[in-house]
Amino acid sequence: MASLRDIKNKINSTKKTSHITKAMEMVSTSKLLKAQTNTQKFNPYMRKMQEVMGTIFGGNANIKHPMLEKREAKKTLYVVITSDSGLCGGFNSNIIRNFVNTVSTRHKDSDYGIVAIGNYGAEFFRKNGYNVIDSYRDIPDEPSFTQVKEITNKIVGYYIDKEYDKIYIHYNHFVSMIQQVVTESQVLPVENTEEFINSETKVLGAYEFEPGEAAVLDVLLPQYAESMIYGSILDSKASEHSARKTAMKNSTDNAGNIIDTLTIKYNRARQAAITQEITEIVSGAAATK
Repeated sequence: MASLRDIKNKINSTKKTSHITKAMEMVSTSKLLKAQTNTQKFNPYMRKMQEVMGTIFGGNANIKHPMLEKREAKKTLYVVITSDSGLCGGFNSNIIRNFVNTVSTRHKDSDYGIVAIGNYGAEFFRKNGYNVIDSYRDIPDEPSFTQVKEITNKIVGYYIDKEYDKIYIHYNHFVSMIQQVVTESQVLPVENTEEFINSETKVLGAYEFEPGEAAVLDVLLPQYAESMIYGSILDSKASEHSARKTAMKNSTDNAGNIIDTLTIKYNRARQAAITQEITEIVSGAAATK
């Protein structure tokens, strides 16, 4: 049976752990709110870009562009976004498990490569022999487009240079404080352009394109693909902070339960020790009579 000192030490160490997890929960909550704000600020930009493209596609159904062209998918590139650190519940394991299941069923004959964003995913893929062509770590919690421009530009360049025929992105989509959904989105080639025409962002006014629609698309389509990747990074950051907040809250609650259990155990052991001491005193007094 553990001594009173051992139980007291466990209570004190668990309390210290609880203070740490509570502080981490508060930090994650603050970062989550900022990440949500960044995502909300970015969404109107994407909607406006879709609106402009919807105008072009709606006015000319026969538009051809290399980034709209469907090629035979001999090589596929996957961008997988994980976190740089742990302590975020199933955030990383869910995205990796989903990705592994996807490529194992989809790529029995065709080739694929991985761009890992986040230390957790990069280390996992390298240790397990996956073809990681690029990896990026230490992405800021509030990344600006300028900070990830080099990453997004290089990823889109793989398609433009015909090194890869399709590009997908895997990330955790933020739904709510307690729910994140593993999501796969096709970045290139750009598909479902009819959604730009029939979406809620349907054109409310007329646009005139100079020097022409094709020239505008030459700029707009690469920027749209890069923005998709950037938006996924923002979304993933919000999901990461939400998952870490939930994990730290659960840890704090569990620590509280452990402290309560240990406190009861300590009080019982202390009471037993007191009872034993009183019994010995009474027995000693009786023996002297």
